[in-house]
Amino acid sequence: EYGPGVGTFCRPVLERMKPDATLVVIDLNPDFIDYLGKSIRDSRFYPIHGSAADVQQIISELGHEKADYILSGLPFSTLPDQLGPKIAKETYDVIRPGGAFLVYQFVKKARDFMEPHFEQIDSGYSFWNILPCHLFWGWKAK
Repeated sequence: EYGPGVGTFCRPVLERMKPDATLVVIDLNPDFIDYLGKSIRDSRFYPIHGSAADVQQIISELGHEKADYILSGLPFSTLPDQLGPKIAKETYDVIRPGGAFLVYQFVKKARDFMEPHFEQIDSGYSFWNILPCHLFWGWKAK
């Protein structure tokens, strides 16, 4: 997960994961990573202080070749120039065939960065979120 913050999604994801799965969360804010590391005690959980742009290196250093899914709430519309496209490409490259990039956003900008890489992008909208948000599922072909 990119940008886990205080773990709003981490806990429900961990509850649904298989015992042999791994959840890696990446955030630039060291306070969030410290908080998550102290508050979530699960051997499958790896809070990493770093950038989503380095996801391939981070996954590799943890002993994995590919990710099945990547969840992101990063604000693609406000990222510095060229960082959004870099994150989208690095994400595509690290996801296994048949995997997906799952994105929730308040504006649709993330889709622009996903389109050059993902073969299929499904979309939805969550009215229940405060603020309501756009949902995108970028699928990598098998």
